[in-house]
Amino acid sequence: MREKIQVKELGLLDYKAAWDLQEEIFQQIVSHKKSQANSDQPVPSPHQILMVEHPHVYTLGKSGKMDHLLVSEEALAAKGATFYKINRGGDITYHGPGQLVVYPILDLESFFKDIHKYLRLLEEAVMRTLQEHGISSMRSPGETGVWLDVGTPFARKICAMGVRASRWVTMHGLALNIAPDMGYFDLMIPCGIKDKSVTSMTLETRKPVDAELVKKQLLQHISDLFEADIIAED
Repeated sequence: MREKIQVKELGLLDYKAAWDLQEEIFQQIVSHKKSQANSDQPVPSPHQILMVEHPHVYTLGKSGKMDHLLVSEEALAAKGATFYKINRGGDITYHGPGQLVVYPILDLESFFKDIHKYLRLLEEAVMRTLQEHGISSMRSPGETGVWLDVGTPFARKICAMGVRASRWVTMHGLALNIAPDMGYFDLMIPCGIKDKSVTSMTLETRKPVDAELVKKQLLQHISDLFEADIIAED
C-alpha cells in the first residue's frame, strides 16, 4: 500500500508564517499517531509537503554559530532581511526569492525509521532533478546537501538541507537555489563552511530555469524514491 503525500503550494510567504504552519501540521500528525497507538486497525498518518519561497531571511540551526552571520541584524534589516534562530539541525542558511524551499512533514514510521536514509533520499531527489537540467551534482562526505565539483578548489553548494524529527515526524527540509540573488549569500558563511562557495541552477546552466518545471520534477523524484503518491491540494 503506497503512502499518500499531499502537496501544498504556499507561494511567497514570510518565514515565521511558514514555520508556524509547519509546527501546526507537525502537531496534528503527532496527535494522530498518539490517538492510533493502541488501535487494532490504526489509520495511517497523513503526510504533507509544503513548497514555498520566502522573503529574504537568514536562519540559524541548533548547532550554528552567530559569528557565521557576517553583519549585524540591523544591517540585515536595512537590506530587507530578517533573522531567526530555529530548531532544525545545521548551521546558518539564507532563504529568498528565486529559491525553492521544500518542507516535507512526514511520519517516517510509515516509510522507514532512519534519519540518515531520509536525508540521502532527499539529496537523491535533488540530484536527479538537477541531472534533468544538465547539472552533474554529488554529495560531499560529512556535509549534508547537494554539491558540485566536490574534491576540487571549485566545490560549491547548490542545495542546503536541515531537518528536525521527533517521534519520527519530520520538519524543515531543503532549499534549492534556482535563481536567487547570490549577493545575499555574501552576508554569511553558508552552512558554516568557510572554504566552499554557493551556486544556483541559472548560474550553472547560464540560462533561465523554469521553476514550475523544477517543482514537478522534484516531486516526481520524491514520489519514486519514497514509493508514495503525490497529491496536489485542491
